[in-house]
Amino acid sequence: MQGKSASLSKLALQRFKKNFWGVFSFGFILGMAFLAIFAYAFAPDNSQNANQMALPIHSKSPGFSVKTIRIPISNSVEQKSQSWLSELFIGKKEVAQIYPVEDYSFKNDTLYYQVYGAASRDLKANQFFLLHEDFKGENPQQIESEYIQTKHFWLGTDRYGRDLLSRMLVGIRVSLSIGFVAVFISLFIGISLGAIAGYFGGKVDAGIMWLINVTWSIPTLLLVIAISLALGKGFWQVFIAVGLTMWVEVARIVRGQVKSVKEMQYITAAHALGYGNFRIIYKHILPNVLAPVIVISAANFAAAILIESGLSFLGIGAQPPTPSWGAMIKDHYAYIVMGKAYLAIIPGLAIMSLVMTFMLVGNALRDALDVNE
Repeated sequence: MQGKSASLSKLALQRFKKNFWGVFSFGFILGMAFLAIFAYAFAPDNSQNANQMALPIHSKSPGFSVKTIRIPISNSVEQKSQSWLSELFIGKKEVAQIYPVEDYSFKNDTLYYQVYGAASRDLKANQFFLLHEDFKGENPQQIESEYIQTKHFWLGTDRYGRDLLSRMLVGIRVSLSIGFVAVFISLFIGISLGAIAGYFGGKVDAGIMWLINVTWSIPTLLLVIAISLALGKGFWQVFIAVGLTMWVEVARIVRGQVKSVKEMQYITAAHALGYGNFRIIYKHILPNVLAPVIVISAANFAAAILIESGLSFLGIGAQPPTPSWGAMIKDHYAYIVMGKAYLAIIPGLAIMSLVMTFMLVGNALRDALDVNE
């Protein structure tokens, strides 16, 4: 039995490898997961949540560049105590203010600068910083090398002047996290209830099916919104809410598979050997019904990403300043008619690409695990 199982697994793997779009999509997902884990290492803005704002340069187009002066904030105790590992995985704690400038010059102990876009907004163009106060007495050469730089915004800036590329990279974490956590919760609940209903039957089956049908009859998004409002707004609340609404389909599939498998001869033999019910379910039935569950999990992963994006668009998903692709669309969908549609299109394309790759992986797994071919 074990050798046969191993050979079937190898056959399924060979079929999967022959599916170009399945392999490509799986590689794309692995790449996105790598970017999500090390997002702050790749993000141009590695501040926590990529939340470094500069309002004078809001809504700039992709490829925009500007000179900036970084003014350190005097209270930097948190930054000094932050380890490199913490900085890599949760971002650098903000200890500086960014000032976009048109030009600058030094005179005596003063740094004079021209505010970016000041002329178009009727602001006082020339302003200054005192070197001994704002830069702790450092000389002009040190200031130019350490605090003045030209920043490039490869995807432009959002409505608050934040780097859109950095927000997109950190936002991958939310989408993939919601998928993993929601699918884990749905699998745990769905497989448990489905296996119990299919194996024991009778009133147990009737009771669980009643619960499944009631949950199934409520629109998914409406149920997620209700659970989210009950648990409160927040990052982890959304994960739990989405997971608690996606177990129904898993439970129905597992129930049907278990009802079929429990009539097989090797299950009858397990009963004759005196094995307990839960051992039979765990060691003999579930390993033989997981193929369709794996396929539905890929679809549920994609559905979870879409649901989280919808919740963030409605304002009850991940809360600011946590970057979320759905929230980015919400913040910028009005810009579509203002000639800056890219602010909403870029996160929209990211959502579409990630969802499509999970669906393609699901289709590839379905074909690879189909024993009739």
